[in-house]
Amino acid sequence: MRIGIMGAGSIGGYFGAMLARGGNEVTLIARGDNLRAIASNGLRVLRDDEEFVVRPPTTDDPAQAGVQDLALLTVKTYHNAQAIPAMAPMVGPETTVLCLQNGVDSYIAASDALGATRVMPGAAYIEAGHPEPGVVTQTGSVIRIVFGEADGGASDRGTYIQKTLSDAGIPAELSSDIQQTLWSKFLFIATMAGVTSLSRRTMAELMPQPEWRGVIEGCMREIEAVGRASGVNLPSDIVATTLDYILGELDQMHASMHADAMAGRPLELEALNGAVVRAGMSANVPTPINDVVYAMLKPLANGTP
Repeated sequence: MRIGIMGAGSIGGYFGAMLARGGNEVTLIARGDNLRAIASNGLRVLRDDEEFVVRPPTTDDPAQAGVQDLALLTVKTYHNAQAIPAMAPMVGPETTVLCLQNGVDSYIAASDALGATRVMPGAAYIEAGHPEPGVVTQTGSVIRIVFGEADGGASDRGTYIQKTLSDAGIPAELSSDIQQTLWSKFLFIATMAGVTSLSRRTMAELMPQPEWRGVIEGCMREIEAVGRASGVNLPSDIVATTLDYILGELDQMHASMHADAMAGRPLELEALNGAVVRAGMSANVPTPINDVVYAMLKPLANGTP
Protein backbone atom coordinates (compact mmCIF):
# COMPACT_ATOMS: atom_id res chain seq x y z
CA MET A 1 0.00 0.00 0.00
CA ARG A 2 1.30 3.48 -0.86
CA ILE A 3 1.17 5.49 2.35
CA GLY A 4 2.17 9.10 2.94
CA ILE A 5 2.79 10.39 6.45
CA MET A 6 2.07 14.12 6.72
CA GLY A 7 4.13 15.00 9.77
CA ALA A 8 6.88 12.54 10.71
CA GLY A 9 7.16 13.62 14.35
CA SER A 10 6.45 11.39 17.32
CA ILE A 11 3.12 9.80 16.32
CA GLY A 12 3.52 10.06 12.55
CA GLY A 13 7.11 8.90 12.75
CA TYR A 14 6.25 5.84 14.83
CA PHE A 15 3.29 4.71 12.73
CA GLY A 16 5.17 5.47 9.52
CA ALA A 17 8.14 3.41 10.67
CA MET A 18 5.93 0.46 11.63
CA LEU A 19 4.10 0.60 8.30
CA ALA A 20 7.41 0.77 6.40
CA ARG A 21 8.83 -2.17 8.34
CA GLY A 22 5.60 -4.03 7.52
CA GLY A 23 6.37 -3.84 3.81
CA ASN A 24 4.29 -0.86 2.74
CA GLU A 25 5.57 1.80 0.34
CA VAL A 26 5.82 4.65 2.85
CA THR A 27 6.90 8.24 2.22
CA LEU A 28 7.56 10.51 5.18
CA ILE A 29 6.85 14.23 4.93
CA ALA A 30 9.23 15.99 7.31
CA ARG A 31 11.13 19.24 7.49
CA GLY A 32 14.27 20.92 8.84
CA ASP A 33 16.67 18.97 11.01
CA ASN A 34 14.31 16.02 11.22
CA LEU A 35 14.21 15.71 7.43
CA ARG A 36 17.99 15.92 7.17
CA ALA A 37 18.55 13.37 9.95
CA ILE A 38 16.14 10.81 8.44
CA ALA A 39 17.57 11.31 4.95
CA SER A 40 21.11 10.75 6.26
CA ASN A 41 20.66 8.04 8.87
CA GLY A 42 17.13 6.69 8.54
CA LEU A 43 14.38 6.91 11.14
CA ARG A 44 15.39 5.27 14.41
CA VAL A 45 12.62 3.85 16.62
CA LEU A 46 13.23 3.16 20.31
CA ARG A 47 10.68 0.99 22.12
CA ASP A 48 10.71 -0.59 25.57
CA ASP A 49 11.77 -3.96 24.17
CA GLU A 50 13.36 -3.25 20.80
CA GLU A 51 15.15 -0.78 18.58
CA PHE A 52 15.11 -0.60 14.79
CA VAL A 53 15.84 1.72 11.86
CA VAL A 54 13.85 2.19 8.66
CA ARG A 55 14.90 4.18 5.63
CA PRO A 56 11.76 5.21 3.73
CA PRO A 57 11.85 8.05 1.19
CA THR A 58 11.58 11.38 3.03
CA THR A 59 10.83 14.81 1.63
CA ASP A 60 9.44 18.20 2.57
CA ASP A 61 7.48 18.38 -0.69
CA PRO A 62 4.31 16.24 -0.83
CA ALA A 63 4.30 16.60 -4.62
CA GLN A 64 7.42 14.43 -4.74
CA ALA A 65 5.54 11.68 -2.93
CA GLY A 66 2.79 11.60 -5.53
CA VAL A 67 -0.73 10.24 -5.14
CA GLN A 68 -1.09 7.82 -2.21
CA ASP A 69 -3.56 5.10 -1.32
CA LEU A 70 -3.57 6.29 2.29
CA ALA A 71 -2.34 9.54 3.83
CA LEU A 72 -1.99 9.93 7.60
CA LEU A 73 -2.49 13.48 8.86
CA THR A 74 -0.44 13.71 12.08
CA VAL A 75 0.84 17.28 12.25
CA LYS A 76 -0.09 19.46 15.21
CA THR A 77 -3.44 21.10 14.55
CA TYR A 78 -1.98 24.61 14.53
CA HIS A 79 -0.07 23.63 11.35
CA ASN A 80 -3.26 22.68 9.48
CA ALA A 81 -3.56 25.94 7.57
CA GLN A 82 -0.26 25.18 5.83
CA ALA A 83 -0.15 21.37 5.95
CA ILE A 84 -3.58 20.46 4.60
CA PRO A 85 -3.36 22.44 1.32
CA ALA A 86 0.18 21.09 0.89
CA MET A 87 -1.21 17.54 1.00
CA ALA A 88 -3.27 18.03 -2.16
CA PRO A 89 -0.71 16.40 -4.54
CA MET A 90 -0.89 13.21 -2.44
CA VAL A 91 -4.68 12.98 -2.65
CA GLY A 92 -6.29 11.39 -5.67
CA PRO A 93 -9.84 10.12 -6.32
CA GLU A 94 -9.19 6.85 -4.42
CA THR A 95 -7.02 8.25 -1.62
CA THR A 96 -8.15 8.02 1.99
CA VAL A 97 -6.89 10.67 4.41
CA LEU A 98 -6.85 9.31 7.96
CA CYS A 99 -6.84 12.19 10.45
CA LEU A 100 -5.18 11.20 13.74
CA GLN A 101 -5.04 14.66 15.29
CA ASN A 102 -6.24 15.76 18.71
CA GLY A 103 -9.74 17.17 19.01
CA VAL A 104 -13.25 16.31 17.92
CA ASP A 105 -13.50 18.66 14.94
CA SER A 106 -9.91 18.73 13.64
CA TYR A 107 -10.73 16.41 10.72
CA ILE A 108 -13.29 18.91 9.39
CA ALA A 109 -10.54 21.20 8.10
CA ALA A 110 -9.18 18.32 6.00
CA SER A 111 -12.69 17.40 4.84
CA ASP A 112 -13.39 20.96 3.73
CA ALA A 113 -10.13 21.25 1.81
CA LEU A 114 -9.66 17.74 0.40
CA GLY A 115 -13.22 16.41 0.17
CA ALA A 116 -15.40 14.93 2.88
CA THR A 117 -15.62 11.54 1.15
CA ARG A 118 -11.84 11.18 1.25
CA VAL A 119 -11.34 11.87 4.98
CA MET A 120 -11.80 9.44 7.86
CA PRO A 121 -11.49 10.72 11.45
CA GLY A 122 -9.59 8.66 13.96
CA ALA A 123 -7.97 8.62 17.37
CA ALA A 124 -4.46 7.43 18.22
CA TYR A 125 -3.72 6.01 21.66
CA ILE A 126 0.03 5.93 22.19
CA GLU A 127 2.79 7.30 24.41
CA ALA A 128 5.27 8.50 21.80
CA GLY A 129 8.09 11.02 21.82
CA HIS A 130 10.46 12.79 19.44
CA PRO A 131 13.57 13.43 21.54
CA GLU A 132 15.86 14.45 18.69
CA PRO A 133 15.85 14.70 14.90
CA GLY A 134 15.53 11.31 13.24
CA VAL A 135 14.48 9.51 16.44
CA VAL A 136 11.05 8.55 17.82
CA THR A 137 10.21 6.70 21.01
CA GLN A 138 7.28 4.55 22.09
CA THR A 139 6.77 3.46 25.69
CA GLY A 140 4.17 1.41 27.54
CA SER A 141 1.65 -1.14 26.34
CA VAL A 142 -1.05 1.25 25.08
CA ILE A 143 -0.86 1.42 21.28
CA ARG A 144 -4.04 1.60 19.24
CA ILE A 145 -5.70 3.41 16.38
CA VAL A 146 -9.50 3.65 16.32
CA PHE A 147 -11.06 5.15 13.20
CA GLY A 148 -14.23 5.13 11.15
CA GLU A 149 -16.47 6.90 8.71
CA ALA A 150 -17.54 10.31 9.98
CA ASP A 151 -21.21 9.39 9.66
CA GLY A 152 -20.77 5.86 11.03
CA GLY A 153 -21.60 2.61 9.31
CA ALA A 154 -19.65 -0.13 7.57
CA SER A 155 -16.77 0.66 5.25
CA ASP A 156 -14.88 -1.55 2.79
CA ARG A 157 -11.97 0.87 2.69
CA GLY A 158 -11.95 0.96 6.48
CA THR A 159 -11.67 -2.83 6.62
CA TYR A 160 -8.72 -2.74 4.21
CA ILE A 161 -6.96 0.01 6.16
CA GLN A 162 -7.55 -1.84 9.42
CA LYS A 163 -5.92 -4.96 7.98
CA THR A 164 -2.97 -2.94 6.66
CA LEU A 165 -2.38 -1.38 10.07
CA SER A 166 -2.80 -4.67 11.93
CA ASP A 167 -0.48 -6.53 9.56
CA ALA A 168 2.18 -3.90 10.32
CA GLY A 169 1.89 -4.52 14.07
CA ILE A 170 -0.38 -1.55 14.83
CA PRO A 171 -3.51 -2.60 16.74
CA ALA A 172 -6.43 -1.01 14.89
CA GLU A 173 -10.19 -0.93 15.35
CA LEU A 174 -12.81 0.15 12.83
CA SER A 175 -15.53 1.95 14.79
CA SER A 176 -19.16 2.19 13.75
CA ASP A 177 -19.53 5.27 16.01
CA ILE A 178 -16.36 7.30 15.61
CA GLN A 179 -17.95 10.38 17.18
CA GLN A 180 -18.32 8.47 20.46
CA THR A 181 -14.66 7.45 20.15
CA LEU A 182 -13.47 10.98 19.44
CA TRP A 183 -15.45 12.53 22.29
CA SER A 184 -14.40 9.82 24.77
CA LYS A 185 -10.74 10.55 24.09
CA PHE A 186 -11.43 14.28 23.90
CA LEU A 187 -12.97 14.33 27.38
CA PHE A 188 -9.75 12.85 28.72
CA ILE A 189 -7.11 14.69 26.69
CA ALA A 190 -8.73 18.15 26.74
CA THR A 191 -9.09 17.96 30.52
CA MET A 192 -5.56 16.69 31.11
CA ALA A 193 -3.97 19.10 28.64
CA GLY A 194 -5.95 22.10 29.86
CA VAL A 195 -5.51 21.72 33.62
CA THR A 196 -1.86 20.68 33.52
CA SER A 197 -0.95 23.50 31.13
CA LEU A 198 -2.85 26.03 33.24
CA SER A 199 -1.38 24.86 36.55
CA ARG A 200 2.11 23.99 35.24
CA ARG A 201 1.78 20.73 37.17
CA THR A 202 1.42 17.09 36.15
CA MET A 203 -1.66 14.96 36.82
CA ALA A 204 0.36 13.03 39.40
CA GLU A 205 0.86 16.29 41.29
CA LEU A 206 -2.73 17.53 40.86
CA MET A 207 -4.92 14.50 41.53
CA PRO A 208 -3.99 14.10 45.24
CA GLN A 209 -5.13 17.69 45.89
CA PRO A 210 -8.91 17.82 46.54
CA GLU A 211 -9.24 21.29 45.04
CA TRP A 212 -7.61 20.29 41.77
CA ARG A 213 -9.38 16.95 41.63
CA GLY A 214 -12.66 18.87 41.78
CA VAL A 215 -11.54 21.07 38.89
CA ILE A 216 -10.48 18.01 36.87
CA GLU A 217 -13.78 16.21 37.40
CA GLY A 218 -15.75 19.39 36.73
CA CYS A 219 -13.89 19.92 33.46
CA MET A 220 -14.77 16.39 32.37
CA ARG A 221 -18.42 16.81 33.28
CA GLU A 222 -18.61 19.99 31.22
CA ILE A 223 -17.25 18.13 28.18
CA GLU A 224 -19.62 15.23 28.80
CA ALA A 225 -22.59 17.63 28.91
CA VAL A 226 -21.51 19.37 25.72
CA GLY A 227 -21.00 16.05 23.94
CA ARG A 228 -24.42 14.75 24.93
CA ALA A 229 -26.08 18.02 23.91
CA SER A 230 -24.27 17.71 20.57
CA GLY A 231 -25.87 14.31 19.96
CA VAL A 232 -22.94 12.08 20.93
CA ASN A 233 -23.83 8.76 22.57
CA LEU A 234 -21.27 8.79 25.38
CA PRO A 235 -21.19 5.93 27.91
CA SER A 236 -23.14 6.71 31.07
CA ASP A 237 -20.03 6.15 33.24
CA ILE A 238 -17.55 8.00 31.01
CA VAL A 239 -16.33 10.39 33.73
CA ALA A 240 -15.94 7.67 36.40
CA THR A 241 -14.06 5.31 34.08
CA THR A 242 -11.80 8.11 32.85
CA LEU A 243 -10.94 9.12 36.41
CA ASP A 244 -10.21 5.49 37.28
CA TYR A 245 -7.93 5.23 34.25
CA ILE A 246 -6.05 8.37 35.26
CA LEU A 247 -5.59 7.15 38.84
CA GLY A 248 -4.29 3.81 37.61
CA GLU A 249 -1.77 5.37 35.23
CA LEU A 250 -0.73 8.55 37.03
CA ASP A 251 2.98 8.10 36.36
CA GLN A 252 2.25 7.86 32.62
CA MET A 253 -0.06 10.89 32.45
CA HIS A 254 1.87 13.40 30.34
CA ALA A 255 0.07 15.82 28.03
CA SER A 256 1.99 17.12 25.05
CA MET A 257 0.32 20.53 25.46
CA HIS A 258 1.70 20.74 29.00
CA ALA A 259 5.20 20.01 27.68
CA ASP A 260 4.70 22.63 24.97
CA ALA A 261 3.51 25.21 27.51
CA MET A 262 6.52 24.58 29.74
CA ALA A 263 8.86 24.92 26.75
CA GLY A 264 7.19 28.05 25.36
CA ARG A 265 6.08 26.30 22.17
CA PRO A 266 2.72 26.87 20.42
CA LEU A 267 -0.27 25.10 21.95
CA GLU A 268 -3.09 23.01 20.46
CA LEU A 269 -5.47 25.11 22.52
CA GLU A 270 -8.03 25.75 19.79
CA ALA A 271 -8.38 22.01 19.07
CA LEU A 272 -8.82 21.17 22.75
CA ASN A 273 -10.31 23.57 25.31
CA GLY A 274 -11.18 26.07 22.58
CA ALA A 275 -13.23 23.36 20.88
CA VAL A 276 -15.10 22.74 24.16
CA VAL A 277 -15.97 26.42 24.42
CA ARG A 278 -17.14 26.61 20.79
CA ALA A 279 -19.21 23.43 21.03
CA GLY A 280 -20.70 24.59 24.31
CA MET A 281 -21.81 27.87 22.77
CA SER A 282 -23.29 26.03 19.80
CA ALA A 283 -25.20 23.59 22.05
CA ASN A 284 -26.14 26.30 24.59
CA VAL A 285 -24.30 24.47 27.39
CA PRO A 286 -22.23 26.52 29.88
CA THR A 287 -18.54 25.62 30.17
CA PRO A 288 -17.16 27.88 32.94
CA ILE A 289 -14.08 25.79 33.75
CA ASN A 290 -13.06 25.45 30.12
CA ASP A 291 -13.82 29.15 29.60
CA VAL A 292 -11.22 30.01 32.24
CA VAL A 293 -8.67 27.51 30.94
CA TYR A 294 -9.09 28.87 27.41
CA ALA A 295 -8.92 32.52 28.46
CA MET A 296 -5.84 32.02 30.63
CA LEU A 297 -3.91 30.01 28.02
CA LYS A 298 -4.91 31.96 24.92
CA PRO A 299 -2.11 34.55 25.31
CA LEU A 300 0.34 31.61 25.19
CA ALA A 301 -1.28 29.84 22.23
CA ASN A 302 1.32 30.99 19.70
CA GLY A 303 4.25 30.27 21.99
CA THR A 304 6.25 32.45 24.32
CA PRO A 305 9.91 33.53 24.26
